[in-house]
Amino acid sequence: MIIRPVMTGKTKKFISVIALWLLALPIPASELDVAIIGGRVMDPETGLDAIRNVGIRAGLIVEITKRPLTASKTIDAAGQVVTAGFIDTHFHWSRTMGYKLGLRDGVTTAMDLEFGTLGTHVEAWYQERESSTQINYGTSSSHELARSLVLDAAEARDAPAATTSRSAGMGWAEAMPTEEQGRKILDTLDVGLRAGAIGIGSTLGYMPGVSAREMFDVQKLAAGYGRQTSVHLRHTPGTQTTEPNGAQEILANAVALQAPACINHFNNPGWELVYELLERLRQNGHNVWGEIYPYEAGSTTINAVFLRPEIWLDKLGNAYEDTLLDPQTNTFYTRERYEKVVAEHPSTVVVLYKMPPKIVPQWLQMPFATMASDGMPIPGDWAWDTEYSNLPNMHPRGAGARGKSLRLSREHGIPLMQVLSQLSYNSAKYLGDMGLVSMRRRGRVQLGMVADLVVFDPAAITDNATYEQGTLPTTGIFWVLVNGRVTVARERVLPNVYPGEAIRFPVFDQQK
Repeated sequence: MIIRPVMTGKTKKFISVIALWLLALPIPASELDVAIIGGRVMDPETGLDAIRNVGIRAGLIVEITKRPLTASKTIDAAGQVVTAGFIDTHFHWSRTMGYKLGLRDGVTTAMDLEFGTLGTHVEAWYQERESSTQINYGTSSSHELARSLVLDAAEARDAPAATTSRSAGMGWAEAMPTEEQGRKILDTLDVGLRAGAIGIGSTLGYMPGVSAREMFDVQKLAAGYGRQTSVHLRHTPGTQTTEPNGAQEILANAVALQAPACINHFNNPGWELVYELLERLRQNGHNVWGEIYPYEAGSTTINAVFLRPEIWLDKLGNAYEDTLLDPQTNTFYTRERYEKVVAEHPSTVVVLYKMPPKIVPQWLQMPFATMASDGMPIPGDWAWDTEYSNLPNMHPRGAGARGKSLRLSREHGIPLMQVLSQLSYNSAKYLGDMGLVSMRRRGRVQLGMVADLVVFDPAAITDNATYEQGTLPTTGIFWVLVNGRVTVARERVLPNVYPGEAIRFPVFDQQK
C-alpha cells in the first residue's frame, strides 16, 4: 500500500514560499568559476535580449538566470552587453601581437581561411600554438602556398611569411602547371586537409595562372572531405560585371559538387548581386556564404596582379595618386614610384581605396553575411608587451573592424542584434553546419555552450585605429573570456593567460 501525504492549503503555501526562497538563494561560489552579473545578454540564434546573470563552470555556460549568482570571480556587467565572443574567419596576423590586438577588439576565435597555411606545415602550425595562444585559432590549407612550393620552389608557412614566397618569383601567380605539377599542388593541399585544416583557402584573384579546371579540382578536393573552399574571387577587385562573374564560378562549382563555399570580402563593385546569389542559393539549401569588412579601402602587397597599370589604370580607370596609399608614410603612389617599388620590393604592403565610404553601413545591414576583418600581418616578431603605438602602421581593420562595426551600428541605427550576428553567430552557424563540431558550441550565449564571451558598453565602444595610425586598439570592450577564462580585464589583455584552443577537424592518418 502506498501512503500519500495529505496536502492542505497551508502546506502548499508553505512549500511554495520555501521554493521561491530557495530559487532566490545564490549558487555557492564553489560551483561557479565566473559569474557575469546584471548584463544585457544578447544571443542572435535564440533572440534572447534581456538582463540576466551568466554563470560559467569548466569553460562552459551553465547558468543564464535572473537569480543571484556567486563565483570565484564576479564581473559587474550592469549597463553593458554580454554576448558571444567575436569570430574572425579571415585573420592573417596569426602571431602573438596580432592575437593580442584581436582580443582588444573582442575576437575570441581567429582563423585564416582565405590565405591559410602550407599543407605540409598545417600539423606543425597547430602544434606551435598549443597551450601558448590567448585565443582560439584555426587555418585552412593554402592554395597559393602550394603553388609557390611546386612552381617557385619557395616554402613559406603562412600569411605572415608570405613576403618570402611572394618575393621568390611569380610562378605561384602566373604559371599554368603541367599535369604532374597540378597533382603535386593537390597532394600538398591534401596533406593539410588530412592534418585537420578547416578547408582550402584560395587567393584566386591574385593567380591568373589558375585555370577554371584547376579551381574546380581544388574545390572538388575540399568537397571530398565535406569542407569549404574560401576564395578571394577571380577579378577581385573588378567591376559590376567581373566581380559577380568571379562569384558565379565558385558558386557553380560549389553547387555541382554539393560543397560548402565562402566568398571572401565581396564588399566591392557588384556586391548587391553577389549577395543575392548567395541568399538564393542559401534558401535552396546550399551552405554558401560571404563576408564583408567595414572599410572603403583594402590592403595587399604591391605586386598583386590587379594593381598592374594595364588593369588598375587602363581597365578599371583608377589612378595611383588617389587610390594607392603607402601606410608607412601616409602618401599616395605615383606610377613612377609604383613601378620602382614593385620592381625592388615586390612584397611591400599597400592600402588601396576602392569603394565610397557611404556604402559601408549598408554592408552591415545584410542578414546572413559575416564580418571578417582581413587583418593584415605586420612583418617581424613583435614582443607581447610592445606598445601598440610603437608598431609599424597597418590597415586599421586589423585592430578595429569590430569596434567600427559596433560604432556604425550605433551611429546609423542598425539593430545591434543584426551586427552581433555578423560578428559571431553567422560564422559559427555556417562552419558548424559544415561539420566543424567546435563551431556548433560557439557564437551563442546558451546553456552548455563554450564560454567565449565579450562584455562591452554599446554606448561607448569605439574603434581608434585609423589609416594614419592603424594599430590603436578598440576601447569600450571591458571583458573578454576565452573558454571560460578571463583574458581581457577592464580593457587590459592579461599576460600569461593561454586558454586558446585549436579549431580544426580530426586528423587522418592515411590518405583519404
